[in-house]
Amino acid sequence: MARLLLDTHLVLWWIADHPQLPKAAVGLIRDPENEVHVSQVSLWELAIKASVGRLDVDLAKLERTIPAQGFRWLAIRNQHLLAVAELGTSPVHRDPFDRLLVAQSRSEPLRLLTADRQLAAYGPTVTVF
Repeated sequence: MARLLLDTHLVLWWIADHPQLPKAAVGLIRDPENEVHVSQVSLWELAIKASVGRLDVDLAKLERTIPAQGFRWLAIRNQHLLAVAELGTSPVHRDPFDRLLVAQSRSEPLRLLTADRQLAAYGPTVTVF
């Protein structure tokens, strides 16, 4: 069994059945042996993007869709926030949402699934497709 954490892009691609969703990620997500998590960080990121007009998403529907898909919401805890400071400055990834996802993947631990190649530098808890 693997404990997975989906990056925000993968969450959106999964819900939309988007062709950019990597087949290897689909296999891991669909595997009934795996536990799939979506962080509240992603909901926060999408809410900000929606509020400034950069994204059109029904946040209330998304909130309901996550558990309906069999995924678990991962709460943001103090240990996650403190772990962001441990990421240091190398490698530098400027997106605070991605940095918090990496920190969560390390703290829990969970395997962060992402399409963001820059995140691979954060080590073994990150899987880039």
